[in-house]
Formats: sequence, structure tokens, C-alpha cells
Amino acid sequence: MDAFTTATELAQAYRNGEARPTQVVDAALDRIAALDGKLGAFQVVYAQEARQAAEGAELAMRSGHRTGPFHGIPFALKDIVDLEGRVTTGGSMAFKDRISPTTALIGQRLLAAGGILLGKTRTVEFAMGGWGTNQRMGTPWNPWDLETARTPGGSSSGSGVAVASGFVPCAVGTDTGGSVRLPAAWCGITGLKVTEGRLPTAGILPLSHTLDTPGPMVRSVADAVLMFEVMDGIQSSEIERRLLAGDGLFGALGRGVAGLRLGAIGAADRELVAPDLLALYDAALERFRGLGAEIVPFTPPLPFAAMKDNVGIIMAAEAYHHHGALMEDRQAPLDEDVRPRVLPGAAIKAHDYVAMMLRRTQDQAAFAAAMLGLDAVLTPTTETAAVPLDAVDQSGTPAHFTRPANYLGMCGLALPMGLTPDGLPGGLQVMARAGDEYGALRIGAAYEAASGGIGHPAL
Repeated sequence: MDAFTTATELAQAYRNGEARPTQVVDAALDRIAALDGKLGAFQVVYAQEARQAAEGAELAMRSGHRTGPFHGIPFALKDIVDLEGRVTTGGSMAFKDRISPTTALIGQRLLAAGGILLGKTRTVEFAMGGWGTNQRMGTPWNPWDLETARTPGGSSSGSGVAVASGFVPCAVGTDTGGSVRLPAAWCGITGLKVTEGRLPTAGILPLSHTLDTPGPMVRSVADAVLMFEVMDGIQSSEIERRLLAGDGLFGALGRGVAGLRLGAIGAADRELVAPDLLALYDAALERFRGLGAEIVPFTPPLPFAAMKDNVGIIMAAEAYHHHGALMEDRQAPLDEDVRPRVLPGAAIKAHDYVAMMLRRTQDQAAFAAAMLGLDAVLTPTTETAAVPLDAVDQSGTPAHFTRPANYLGMCGLALPMGLTPDGLPGGLQVMARAGDEYGALRIGAAYEAASGGIGHPAL
């Protein structure tokens, strides 16, 4: 199997006896050892434990005890996800010795399904930032440009780089304002932001308890379905049945988009998008038209920019609740780009926060009404391709198009829509109603099949 084999392809190879977990894990660990010194995707690698787990999975498969399609699949956890007895830093030097008291529920489910954990991936400190940078713990290198250090996207930066670089076929990210979708876009992979509250956050270090959503970061839409089903706690045997029968969310993969009505961004938002990304976006819209979808202009009742700002308020207030005491300690070894994002939460008054949360409910209803007759809204995931690290404005955010889905509690899928003339990935975002992961995955799968993908970085 090559380094970029998808999780669903690997599951089929195991099922057919064409691959062995020990071979797959050894190859992955060798690739990490050879390349991660430069790329820096991993905070820690559990090589010995992964090899032992691979041996166990292989013995089980030889004995006829393959548990399901995730059995023997290597994966990584973002380093804000607790693993009992192991250090979980949250991307903070202040937590470099913090031992996890338990394993997060989604981690338990991935391990129980037979997944082989290769390690923890780097993250922006406490997941508070969209660029993917980390002053003290290290910024992963976007693998699409080996000469210029560019933004990997955050906060799930290491997970994005690990999947894009062929280290693992899938990884866990978390998304509070775009932290699954932004690295997916800039690293040229697929990321699913699930509906608010759809997956458990128990055992995940909080940033915003209202907005935090864990989700899969993968190489294909089919992989997003597989990993989502496992993280959702579906029995392995039932996932296997659905995969082979094309039932449930797997049924979305071949339905196409003929007859669907999809919203497109208007002039004001188009002006914010760099020309190379806008060209990719317009080409994507034309491809959907060619597949039989109707593309219609969509004007949200509240501008994307306003929803982006509202998420910033909620995030700052709740992040200060969770991390304010540490951020106020000027002697603490913190990322000085992150501290200014959290400290303003101290100034948000309780009645203003309550008013914001009530207004959010009203805005959600207004947006749902505006979407009547539409199956989803299509946007670029980011306004630009990955930018050089020395050009990053840490006072801003690249989450103009992603934060609205968090504000509205919707689900969103980010997937590659093409490469810019400079060879950098551009991401397409499919925003679907709360609870309509099926629709988002259906649309994404149709585009993925028609576009043929973007290939992989030359490492």
C-alpha cells in the first residue's frame, strides 16, 4: 500500500487479505521518522505501542476476528484530546507535564473499533487560532511548499499536516471556528465539521464549550463517513454492513447532486477572495452545474463578517472562563499570539454574553428560513491559499467563511477544489443544515468524484 492509501481502501485491503497491519504501521512510522523532523506534525509518536497494537490486530485478523472497517487503521489524535496516563499539552508549554486523567470518549471509540494510535499531533495553544502557528511548541510545516514555511491552518495544524503528508490516513481535529476546515483547506485534505453537539467532547480540553466540535480529518469523503461513524459510537459490525451495502451515510456517496439547489456567495464576499481562489471557486460552481445542480445567489440575513465577529465574542468569553487564570499569569510560558485572543474575554459582561446567546438563537432561525429551498451553501473555505508565515497578521483570522457554520450550529465539509497556479490547495466548503451531514457528504462526494482530486505534496 502506498503512503496515501485512504482508510476505506486500507479497510478493503485488510478484508481481502492484501495488506497486514504490521506492514502498514511500520511503513507509517518509517515515513514519520524520515520526514517529520522537518514537517513537525507530531507532538509525540507512540511507536512501540503502535507496533504492539498492529501485531495484535494482525493476529486477530488471522484468527478471523477482524472487528470492522476501522480495525488496523492508523490514526492520530490532536493534542487536546486526553489519553489516560499520557501527557496532553493542549499545545501549551504550561501543560508540558499534564497527565490525562482519562481517555476522551471519542478516543475510546476509535481504539475500541481497532484503530491504531500512532501519536498526538501539534495544535495551536488551547486551539485558539486559525493560522496554525505555535510560538513555543512548534508550528507544523505545510507540506505543499518545502521551500517557504506557510500556514498549515489551525488549530488542528498537526492533524492536517499528518494526513496531507501520508503519515496517517486519518486524524482527529476539533472545530470551534474552523479548526478542522481551515487546515483541511490549506493542506489539501478533507475535513468534516459536524453539527454542534453531534459528537461528545468529554475528555477534550475546552476552548468554547458551546462551539467546540470534534471531527474527522481524512483523505476522502468516504473516509470522513467511516471515521465519523466510529466517532459517533456506531457498532463496528453495523459500520461494516453499512459500508458494504451502501446504507446510512455511506449511501450519500453515490447519489450525485442532480436536482439540488446550492447557494453561492454574493458580491461583497467575493471581493474578499483572492483571484486565484476565486477562479477555483467559480470553476467548482460550473462543475456542479455540469453535474445537474442549480446554483443560485444566496444572501444571508446576517453578513458572514458579523457572524465571524459574534463567534469571536462567544469564543473569547468562554475561553477566558476556561483558561483566563493561566492567561493572566504573566510568568506562565504561553504563546504571546494567543494570550491577546483570550484576555479580552474578561471584559465581556454577563448580560452582554447572555444577550449574544439569545441573539444567536434568533439568527439561527433567520438563517434557516433564508435557506428554505436550498440544499446547502457553497463557499471557499478560506479567502486565500496558505500564506507565508512571515506574512501572517496574528491580530486577524482566516475564518471569515468557516466561523458562520459554528455560529449557526450547522455542519460543514471542507474538501480540495483544486490547485492555484502556485501549486497550493484551495478548499471548497459545503455548509449544510444542522443534522444534515448526509447532505454535506453527498455534495462533497459528487464533487470529489467529478474533480478527480488534487494529488499529493511531493515529499
